[in-house]
Amino acid sequence: MRTTRITDGVERVVIENTLDRNREALIETARGLSEADARRRLVPSLTTPISLLKHAAAAERIWFQRFWAGLDEADCDGYSKRDEGTFTVTDDETLADVIAEFERASKRSREIAGRFDLDDTKTFPGEGTVSLRWTLLAMIEEFARHAGHGDILREQIDQDRPRQPNP
Repeated sequence: MRTTRITDGVERVVIENTLDRNREALIETARGLSEADARRRLVPSLTTPISLLKHAAAAERIWFQRFWAGLDEADCDGYSKRDEGTFTVTDDETLADVIAEFERASKRSREIAGRFDLDDTKTFPGEGTVSLRWTLLAMIEEFARHAGHGDILREQIDQDRPRQPNP
């Protein structure tokens, strides 16, 4: 991981660091895969290594661009509806494209979150009143769960690859 783990200090720094490390862990589950392997469906759902990253980028936009910044869907920098479309990857998108999209969405989320204090709250339909702290923790939970999904998919993909003989 590129981001050094912070285990002590100011609460916000620890929370944001944990979120960044989970973002990176999710990316690492797909990094280096072929385009075909990134799209392999190994479970009945829409979950593939690349679709997990696409979904994560949408989650960033939904929570930070739409809810916290108050942007309309049309003003977001990508898909931001709360539905299964968050997992949709078009045929012309590469794994590198989707990783870059997730990294851009994450960067924008950091910028938006920086405008608020942890205790600031907003009320969202269907969610109630939530604090920025809760949002950051929910994103940690979301990306940790999906990194676990990605780890399992990656293990299955790597297991199917032919083994290279040792020299």
